[in-house]
Parts: sequence; C-alpha cells; structure tokens
Amino acid sequence: MQVLALAALLAAVASSTGPSPTGTQEPTRPPHVVVLMVDDLGWRDCSPACWGDPEGPGARHFQTPNLERLAREGMRFADAYASAPVCTPTRTSFMTGVTPARNQITYWTRFFGRDQSARHPLLKAPSWDVDALQPGDVTLASLMTPEYRTIHVGKAHFGTSPEGGAGGGDPTTLGFDVNIAGWAAGGPGSFYGIDDFSAAKREERRGNKGRNRNWDIPGLEEYHGQDVFLTDVLADEAERALREGVADGERVFLHFAPYAVHAPIMAHEELKARFEGSGLTGPELAYATMVAAVDDATGQLLDALDDLGIADETLVIYTGDNGGLSAHARGGERHTHNRPAKSGKGSAYDGGLRVPMVVRWPGVVEPGTLVRGPVVTHDLFPTLLGAAGIEIPADHAARVAGIDLRAVLDGREAPPAGRSLLFHQPHFWGVNGPGIEPFSAVRVGDHKLIYFHSGALLDEATGKRTGGPRFELYDLSTDVGETRDLAAERPATLAALAQVLSARLEAAGASMSIDLRSGEPVPVPRAALR
Repeated sequence: MQVLALAALLAAVASSTGPSPTGTQEPTRPPHVVVLMVDDLGWRDCSPACWGDPEGPGARHFQTPNLERLAREGMRFADAYASAPVCTPTRTSFMTGVTPARNQITYWTRFFGRDQSARHPLLKAPSWDVDALQPGDVTLASLMTPEYRTIHVGKAHFGTSPEGGAGGGDPTTLGFDVNIAGWAAGGPGSFYGIDDFSAAKREERRGNKGRNRNWDIPGLEEYHGQDVFLTDVLADEAERALREGVADGERVFLHFAPYAVHAPIMAHEELKARFEGSGLTGPELAYATMVAAVDDATGQLLDALDDLGIADETLVIYTGDNGGLSAHARGGERHTHNRPAKSGKGSAYDGGLRVPMVVRWPGVVEPGTLVRGPVVTHDLFPTLLGAAGIEIPADHAARVAGIDLRAVLDGREAPPAGRSLLFHQPHFWGVNGPGIEPFSAVRVGDHKLIYFHSGALLDEATGKRTGGPRFELYDLSTDVGETRDLAAERPATLAALAQVLSARLEAAGASMSIDLRSGEPVPVPRAALR
C-alpha cells in the first residue's frame, strides 16, 4: 500500500504544472467579467448560508445576504485556496497565472527596491522580486485590454513605483484602461472620508501628531472631508465605471478590490444598528460592519448588472487574497477567527490559505452547486482568458501553473484528483503565531505537507528560538483543523510528498530561505529527510 501511495503521489507532479485544455462550449459572445477580490477575507467571514449549510464554516454573526445570493445562483468551491497567505503574491499570481515560487514574488511589497520581510532569528529571506509586477509584464489586464474595457477599482498592490516615476504601483502601467484608487500600498490609512482616507489625518483627529502618509489612498480627493466610508465610495465608483463601459458598447472586465476587510479595523457607523442584540462589541463589531459593507457593495454591483440587463451575460467571481486576519487587530482570542481552519493570515496552515470562492455564470454554471477538490487563485488567469476567447502567449503559457476551470464550471469535470498545489513563502511576516514562519508546502489530494524552513519555535522560558527545518503532515479529509501531525506515523506518505514538494520547488526555480548560521540556502525537502 505504501508503495502504491508513493507512486500515486509522485505521479501528481506531472499533472500539476500547467493549464489543462477544455472543450467547454460558452456563449458565442464572450461574457462581461466582474471579479470581486476582497482583502484579508477568511473563509469564515460570511454567514453559514453562503456555504449552503446552516452548520457550514461561516459565522452566524456575519450578515452577507448578497454573497448568499451569489452562492444560490452560482457554484461554491469548498476547497479554494489563495496563492499565498499574504496579499501581493496572491494578487500577482491572479494577474499572471504563475505561482509565487516561480515568479519570485513571494511576499508583500510597498516601496521601490525595498524588502519588506521581517527579521527572523535564524533565517533571512532569499533574493526575490521586491518590486513585483512592472510595465511590460504579461498580465491578465494587458491580455484582455484589446477586447475589453479593463477597470481596476480599489486595492492593487501589484507592484511598486520609483519615487516620482511610473511603475507597477499604477495599474494602468500593467494593462488596465481605468484605475480608481489603486496604487502600491496594500491598505488604507483610514476608511473614513473625514480623515481624507489618511493615517495622518486619522491621528490628528484623535489629537496626536499625524505624520504617516505612506498609506494615503490616491485619486479620491473629491471625497475628502466628507462623512463617507471607503468601501461605499469604491462601490459607487465601480458602478459608475461599469455603467460607462456598457453604455459605450464595450465588453467590461471589472476588478473590484475593496481595501476592506484589511486593517485598520474601523466601524461603518451606519451599519452598527444591524448588529443590535448580537453581543458584538469593540473590534469584532467594527469588523462585522466592514464585512457587511463589502456585502452591500457586492449587492450594489449585482443590482447594477440586473439594471443594465447584462446579468445573464456576465461571469462573476467572488474570492479573497489570503486567509482571515487573526494574529492582531481583531477582538477575542488570537489565531482562532478562522476555526475550524488553523491560524490565519501569514500562516502556512489553512487558516492563512483557505478563502471563499463563488462563481456565477448564467447558462454555464448550474445554480446552487458545491464543488470539492482543491482550486487556487492562479486558476482564474487561464479560466478568464479562456472564457474571453483570448490566447495566452506561448512563452508565458509555459510558466502558467493555473488550470482552466471551465470544464469544472460547466459540470463536466471535477478539479483534478491528483493535482498538487504549491505554496512557498520564504519570509517571516513578523507576527508570532501558529505557522507564521518561512515555509514551503504542498497539498496533494487530501494530504498536506508543510516544510518549515527552520524549527524556530519560541521557548517561552528562555525567549530563544532554535532548531533546523522540520516537517508537518496532515490529512485534511479527517482533520481540517490540522490538529494531528502525522509526520511520524506515515513515513512513506511523508517521503512521497517531500519528493513532490521538492520537484515542484525545483521546477519553479524557487528560492529557499537563507540559514543565518551557514549563509547557505536551507535544503529542499527531500535533502532535509536524509
């Protein structure tokens, strides 16, 4: 049995390194496309009904009726993953179809030429693409622009820009026709118009000296000083841009990326009344209003599609860029907000990687369907281009790891059973928590292997960290919470998955963390097992 399992797992490598063809018959005219990429949205950050199950992974205190509507009218993915546990790697993989390990965009970016990695006691980040996407790169927007009006609204975080110059911080340099409020930063200074969406103004309003302008949202000056909430503003702007594109007779690709529910956690005061009697207070009440505001924005865009008469010819995708925030800023016990998934944003565990994903495509997707089997953000790149009838350039296609999901969407196929999903973050996020360490991981079938680049577990007594690389193995079919490490119990499965993970890392040309003691990269998993 162990030999057969080993052979099956090794065979998965060959089936997981590129897009698969599809014979799906879509409507004769390519659809309009609306992608809602919500920031830091955990898989529990919705009501249970979004999963079609009153006992599902959602949380009862969240109110997301519009996401529930999408779920009823579309397809829910029970095993959807972000490409990475932090934002830039996922967003750039969505834009390119390439894994973070291969494109070397393995962490979040902000300032041109600057590594944002936090310091780790035993490791340092390898050389990586600290500026992420830049003008001239092949992107989803650049490929769609000849056939679509491509509109970006909200958080971009695709790349950086040099001081005073153009660069990947401006989505229009990456192929978008229209950019509203997107730039190099990954979060807002404030969600309030009375603060000019600025951290500096927010601090001044609180009576402190406000100097931090690093997170000020550009391009929304007309709303400065007004009593408005950022998510509402972005929804209005997105609707306006959508209507203009349709009025001009163009097919529209709208990438709506509200900065919510990213920190700072700030209440939408007008929505607090919805949660009277819920028992929510403090940051968790504020967080619930932020989730509700995103849901209202979702409903606003769905209503606009109905009003324009194009809902039946629009492909809508709703998802998040990484697991839900849980290590700080939230109320309640840290590292628990994504339960039963373990930990949260920044972590190698599923709490940092699992996200909601719902797809509505009238005439293609059967309403109310639930799909099991791993899918990942970078699958959306070939899927959307396939739906649009746009060919991926051959040299770029060779790098694409995402698979075309159209045959899954129309019900002809399930996600490939032998597929391996690769995750790679050789960086320390800087916040202590379960699994928040430099790591590489692979999921094959129901098994997930995590290779932590250092065994640097904090000794609470001494405050020191020690140890070399270590492995953890989980069977997600029976242990979605990753509570029982099977590495010692299943050595054959461990060895097989270490081979798969090593092969994926080597094929991608992934850079491993640097051991500060030796100055050398940590070994790939198969070498660490010897």
